[in-house]
Amino acid sequence: MKLVLTCEHGGNFIPKEYEALFKDHNDVLNSHRGFDLGALDVFNNLKSLADYSKISETSRLLIELNRSKYHKSLFSEFSRPLSHTQKSLLIEGYYSGYRNDVEMKIKSFINSGEKVLHVSVHSFTPILNHIERYCDIGLLYDSSNALEKKFCKHLKSGIIKLDPKLKVRYNYPYLGKSDGFTTYLRKRFPENYLGIELEINQKHALDNKMPKTLKQTIYQAFKQTK
Repeated sequence: MKLVLTCEHGGNFIPKEYEALFKDHNDVLNSHRGFDLGALDVFNNLKSLADYSKISETSRLLIELNRSKYHKSLFSEFSRPLSHTQKSLLIEGYYSGYRNDVEMKIKSFINSGEKVLHVSVHSFTPILNHIERYCDIGLLYDSSNALEKKFCKHLKSGIIKLDPKLKVRYNYPYLGKSDGFTTYLRKRFPENYLGIELEINQKHALDNKMPKTLKQTIYQAFKQTK
């Protein structure tokens, strides 16, 4: 099985031509809304296991790569005022370019007779709307997909065996079937494609890095399960 590893929210970079949209809003860019704290660090630690990998370090507040093209959150309140032409340029230059590269690579693997495991690496804020999220690692998948369910069951078992203190939950803090890149790709590839989102609690992150022991646990669990 070929492992495709992606990270849609790896950074909070804003290209120079759009910097004016975010003037005096560095606090938002540096928050969980601007990017997935620590996700890129975990991605880089897993990268050696992947047959193909791709990241985006452009802030999700400019354009949201993990939403369908017509989702209300594709553009944030900062980029929503842009003209239709400007938005089209963002879609063409950042959104479609990123997603098409990943989709074409998956297609080439499947056309070659391979099965594909796509792991999209994310992190989540420990408190949202004043509600604490009691989870260290979330494994998001389509509950109606037997292979995705089986993989996540083995992965969770592997993580807990390596570190019993970690709280691992399925389809938390989000549902794996909600609008997202993996949801889109499941429709494009109804066979031989497994789409999993790995969500890690940002409470573990320090200076945009996750603890070495946590990264090692995740790495070993994937290595044993893949």
